[in-house]
Amino acid sequence: MTDRFDCYYCRDNLHGKKYVKKDDKHVCTKCFDKLCANTCAECRRPIGADSKELHHKNRYWHEDCFRCAKCYKPLASEPFSARDDGKIMCGKCGSREDGNRCQGCYKVVMPGSQNVEYKNKVWHEECFTCFDCKQPIRTQSFLTKGDDIYCAPCHDKKFAKKCFHCKQPITSGGISYQDQPWHSECFVCHTCKKPLAGARFTSHENSVYCVDCYKTDVAKKCHGCKNPITGFGHGTNVVNYEGYSWHEYCFNCKKCCLSLANKRFVINGDHIYCPDCAKKL
Repeated sequence: MTDRFDCYYCRDNLHGKKYVKKDDKHVCTKCFDKLCANTCAECRRPIGADSKELHHKNRYWHEDCFRCAKCYKPLASEPFSARDDGKIMCGKCGSREDGNRCQGCYKVVMPGSQNVEYKNKVWHEECFTCFDCKQPIRTQSFLTKGDDIYCAPCHDKKFAKKCFHCKQPITSGGISYQDQPWHSECFVCHTCKKPLAGARFTSHENSVYCVDCYKTDVAKKCHGCKNPITGFGHGTNVVNYEGYSWHEYCFNCKKCCLSLANKRFVINGDHIYCPDCAKKL
């Protein structure tokens, strides 16, 4: 007599029938579907004995239900990622969902794509553009103003100091004279074009001159010694009278050599005299 081979639950004879072995118990397909089958995490229906089952971290799916939550691509034989919210995604959709977003277009920056990182932010290479001219920065140098990014030419045009002489931006170095900025190469003698940075110079009618050119071309000549009155060195004070100028130390009585600066004097011809000497003429 043949031993009985029954379903653990309903006791139906399993000889010649399809069955499932579950936890060392033999179960008919009907009882398995009703009592033992895992519930699909996607469709919430039992995964029957005739269905192919997939599982991941104590969760179960029908093979046809194991799809990307975004694009619905079947993932039974594809790489996938499980998110904290329980969603299963293909690699591409997972990267889009979890990846860094471009600060320019706010789309996901895909791993391996050309991008720019600056201060813990990321841009597509073509989205990392100058705030002013809108051209991609790429490998150029750039500067920032607040949260805005500028290529070097636009930054200089918009924010750099302008040279008082040529009106072009001063990008580096430069000097300041009378609260005005100059390129070092623009701060030159008006006559001989000699660079004046670090040299002695003076100004006249909004132009600057080296000492030699000022003496030769600009300075008044002392009516006494006939030398230029430059204002440099000894005797910088000047006496002016009726269109003539003197060094203060040259403004002396022709006869007795008494200094007449801030004193009464008499002019006779091209010479000056103190009142006493003038009486003796």
